[in-house]
Amino acid sequence: MGSDPEGSRDDGDGDGGGTGDRVLVLNPVSGGGDHVDDVVELATGRGFEIRKTEEAGDAKRLARDAAADASLVAAAGGDGTVNGVANGIAAAGELETTTLGVVPVGTGNNFAANIGIEGLEHSFAVIDEGRRRRIDLGVADERAFVNSCVGGVTAEASGETSSESKAELGVLAYVKETLDAIGSFDALPLRVQTAEGPNGEAARMWEGNALFVLVGNCRRFTGARTAQADVEDGLFEVTIVADAPATELLSGAALEALGLFDRDSDNIVRRRTPSLTIESRDDAVGYSLDGEMLETERLDLETDASALEVAVGDAYRSNPDDGGRWPFRA
Repeated sequence: MGSDPEGSRDDGDGDGGGTGDRVLVLNPVSGGGDHVDDVVELATGRGFEIRKTEEAGDAKRLARDAAADASLVAAAGGDGTVNGVANGIAAAGELETTTLGVVPVGTGNNFAANIGIEGLEHSFAVIDEGRRRRIDLGVADERAFVNSCVGGVTAEASGETSSESKAELGVLAYVKETLDAIGSFDALPLRVQTAEGPNGEAARMWEGNALFVLVGNCRRFTGARTAQADVEDGLFEVTIVADAPATELLSGAALEALGLFDRDSDNIVRRRTPSLTIESRDDAVGYSLDGEMLETERLDLETDASALEVAVGDAYRSNPDDGGRWPFRA
């Protein structure tokens, strides 16, 4: 991913007094906004320079501006803030030299949980003392994502979930919005082409009407083993949820697609692949990249293997399956 010339450099008008070698990009409204004072106190005590976001796109811009000089850029917010910071590091061309730190103060904090971050204070301990691992970065039409790319009703629901609902219900707000949307959502006529996978698996094509297309980089969309996918294997875990009668979806596939399941279904198709293309045979489709929206008729996705260095906690396992194999369904 190349450098991004847009935007101007922030000269450090935030609250921190650091030297710029360690920068924290803080989303002050993420997760209800009651975390700001604690984050500022913990960060300034550890020498971070703090730069606060004010509007959409700031996380990427501030991280991009910081990455040229900083050895570590931390994202304080939810998955969307992490996404912006990762994109900023990539846009600066500093993936080889800048480490990503994660301070989870958002609603879901799925990525933080997957890399072994257990809370606010723990996140700073991990940044100071934790292991560094190089993980895969997902790339969708030149936009990076760390956790997942979701197309279909779940992406639409993610975009419709209000800040008020997230503050009141937390992660359940996404579940509620998705279940509410299923009854009125028109299935997407899609063509999904996956590249050759591990162990000699051939490139494959799926075509049909789908409610969901779920592409996991660090996130696994199944409860069968763990929510974390192997994020160091250079592969995506792809789940397609085909259209089906509403009664069956509400009792099975819809909940499964939300990660609340541990059984197969006739409507579930799974693949593991280093790259794929999703094409709509109708209108443009909305996709959620770690919660950040993108709309397109054709989406090309690939893994940038071992591209991003991240500070991880002791609970992080590079291979959560311990050598086992994620179950596929043809």
